[in-house]
Amino acid sequence: MSRRVVVTGGSGFLGQAVVRELTERGYAAPFVPRSADYDLRDANAVERMYADAQPDCVIHLAAVVGGIGANRESPGSFFYDNLMMGAQLIEGARRHQLKKFVCIGTVCAYPSETPVPFREEDLWNGFPEPTNAPYGIAKKALLTQLQAYRQQYGLHGTYLIPVNLYGPGDNFDPRSSHVIPALIRKCEEAIAADAKEIVVWGSGAATREFLYVDDCARGIVDAMERYDDPAPVNLGSGEEISIRDLVTLIAELTGFNGSIRWDSDQPDGQMRRKLDVSRAREAFQFSAGTSLRDGLERTIEWYRGSRGEV
Repeated sequence: MSRRVVVTGGSGFLGQAVVRELTERGYAAPFVPRSADYDLRDANAVERMYADAQPDCVIHLAAVVGGIGANRESPGSFFYDNLMMGAQLIEGARRHQLKKFVCIGTVCAYPSETPVPFREEDLWNGFPEPTNAPYGIAKKALLTQLQAYRQQYGLHGTYLIPVNLYGPGDNFDPRSSHVIPALIRKCEEAIAADAKEIVVWGSGAATREFLYVDDCARGIVDAMERYDDPAPVNLGSGEEISIRDLVTLIAELTGFNGSIRWDSDQPDGQMRRKLDVSRAREAFQFSAGTSLRDGLERTIEWYRGSRGEV
């Protein structure tokens, strides 16, 4: 509990949940580097951050992220920014002889044709789904760096792969949001405008797995405390739902009674995503505690109370 912890991206959606989890477990207030003060893509700024914070552990959450549209519009910056932030931070961790570095990867790193459920051993068995491949490859490169630094320098690095996250405080900006906040906003705005239909990208046939943000934060801190192995670890709920069924559920929970029009000219993305979560369960006893329905109800309630700010 005396460890000094840096949480990059600690003011973001997942970061705030991780900071809360650390605080509830009795850790001193984590150091959260702000982008205005520390450009984590720059080696000098990263060195200054390490000197200022003097951490024992770093949980690296900072990332440039977004849905299919954002990935298609900015593949170069998604690749460069995510690769450089992680690479500079891991190199700094080596130089400062950190006790632990926890890096958050992405389910987008898995090959587009990965057998379901996704097992960590399948991570290198093909190219990621093209709509988010630059982001996925940049994040996957950091796993290789952590493993190489463990082998050569003895850096204790842990690499976690969360599935799609959702929950209160999520990004509801239609230009960059992921599927759950985007659908909640569509339904809520349709109700407010008395619209008779909403338009949803794709066919609805694709499936996804979702993890409530507070559950993910608990898994991250559990891994920081109890997992020390070069092998990556999936974090998920182990439950799969089609986008069509997800839309139906969100419409029910928001009270939207109109029709759904599927825009099949827009991509589905990867057709199935469901993780094998057995390694996290066996290695540090992690399992999700929030059902999708309960998590969605809490997220909708938060959005309704905060919609003027998002």
